[in-house]
Formats: sequence, structure tokens, C-alpha cells
Amino acid sequence: MTDNSILPDESEKPEEQGFMSHLFELRDRLMRMVLVVLVLFLSLFAFSEQIFTYVANPLLSLMPEGTSMIATGVASPFLVPFKLVLMVSIFIAVPYLLYQMWAFIAPGLYKNEKSLAAPLLISSVVLFYCGVAFAYFVLFPLLFSFLIAISPEGVAMMTDIGQYLDFIIAIFFAFGIAFEVPIAVFLLIMIGATTPEALAEKRPYIVVGAFVIGMLLTPPDIISQTILALPMLLLFEAGLIISRIVLKRRAEQAEADEDEYSEMSEEEMDAELDRLEDEDDDFAEDDSNSESDDSSVRDSDGK
Repeated sequence: MTDNSILPDESEKPEEQGFMSHLFELRDRLMRMVLVVLVLFLSLFAFSEQIFTYVANPLLSLMPEGTSMIATGVASPFLVPFKLVLMVSIFIAVPYLLYQMWAFIAPGLYKNEKSLAAPLLISSVVLFYCGVAFAYFVLFPLLFSFLIAISPEGVAMMTDIGQYLDFIIAIFFAFGIAFEVPIAVFLLIMIGATTPEALAEKRPYIVVGAFVIGMLLTPPDIISQTILALPMLLLFEAGLIISRIVLKRRAEQAEADEDEYSEMSEEEMDAELDRLEDEDDDFAEDDSNSESDDSSVRDSDGK
């Protein structure tokens, strides 16, 4: 007798099996992502003090002599570096995390979608890092100098380390997202939601929108708002230029393909059509053979 316990459950549909396999793959990739972040965190935690000093240097280097940052919470001297190292670990692991996401969704994409998605993924990571670097090296020195300069006389600026960390994380995130503007513009144009000409006509509204976004994503001061809005406008123009170049190349390629087919004689066109029909016949014959094989296997299993 055959042990039915080792046979696959016929009641389980192929769609359900495919769904479960996707869930298992998603679980494995999430575990890899968490493991990489954990390894980076354990490796960097021993240097948490040096990391915090480096991150706080734009403010510490400008503070008046005799002042320093403070910790108002009992556990802040431990929790703040802990949180910072965790954020740095995720920040460093972003390329690997995005690769895992890409490896999960790539099998479901068409060839032309893959060729477009890979450059967009790489450029989005680079732009995010550029936004963070711009905030650290350009915005922070100007912003902290302005804030220290306008401090009332007799008021010592002694920033809490927890509030400082929350502040810089918000700024890093805001600038990282803002630097993704070319990607957003390019995607909107490529999917046909708009055109470069239509976006160019709406440039005055986009200028106002950039300053509104800068106001919402940055502290309530004109310096950080302007420093965020100006790169967004420049990156918007860069997205328009790149989109025009890509659309122009696509149009030239389409014209070249049309010219190639138009130069074919009637005999060549008939031969190409015959070849395509033969390929269709061969494909249909292969499908019928595979179906017959499957039916014979089912008949033998039934016997």
C-alpha cells in the first residue's frame, strides 16, 4: 500500500502553493535584512561615543567656550547613543536592504521594467546619501551658526543630546527624501502621467510648493527652509532634462525601427511573416505535446 501521508495534498491549489513559497521567500529575506542590521549594530556599538561626537561636531564646534551639550533624562547617556548606532547601522545597510527588496520583486517584472528599475534603484540610493551629506556639511554649519548668533544675551545654549538626535534625524530624512525629486519627476513622465512640457509650464507652482515643503520638513527658520527648497528646484530641473533626453532617445529608436521595416521588400516581409507563423505553429505543437504528456501522466496515476 502507498503511504498517502508522503504524497502532496491534491486539495492544495498551485496558486496557494505559489503564495506560500512567496511568503517563505519574503520571510527569509526579511531575516537576512534584520541579521545584517544586527551585525552592523553590534560591530558599531563599541564606537558609539565616537560616532555621537562626530555627528554632534557641527554644533559642538560652534558652541561658545565653556558650554556643552547636556542629558536631561536619566537613561539618555545610554539610550541616545544606542538609538544613534541603530540608525547608523540601518543607514549603512540601505544598499543591501534595497537589494533584498529588489531580488524579491525582480522575478515578477518584465525585461524592460528590469532595465529601467535597476538604474533608478541605484540612483535613488546615491541621491539619498547625497541629501544626507548635503545636510551635514552644508546646512548644519549655516543653521547652527545662525541659531547661536541670535541667542539672547545671557542665555547659555546647552542642547539636550536626545533633542539634538531627534532634530538631526528629522533633517537627514527630510533632505534624503527631498533629493529624490529627479526620480519622482522621471517616473511620472515615463508612466505617462505628465510630460516635460506640462511640468515646465507649472514651474511657478512648483517653486511655491518647494518652499512649502521646505517649511514643513525643516525647523521654523528661513535658512533651512531655503537651503532645502533650492536643491529641490535644481533637482527638479535635472529630472526634466534627463526625462527629455530619454524620451528623445526612445523616439529616435522608434524611428530607426520604422525605417528598418520600411526598407524591407515585399519578399522579405512575406518571408518574415512566414517565419513568425512557423514559430507560432511550433509553439502550439509544443503546447499540445505537453498537454498530451500531462494527460497520459494523469491517466497512469489514476490507474
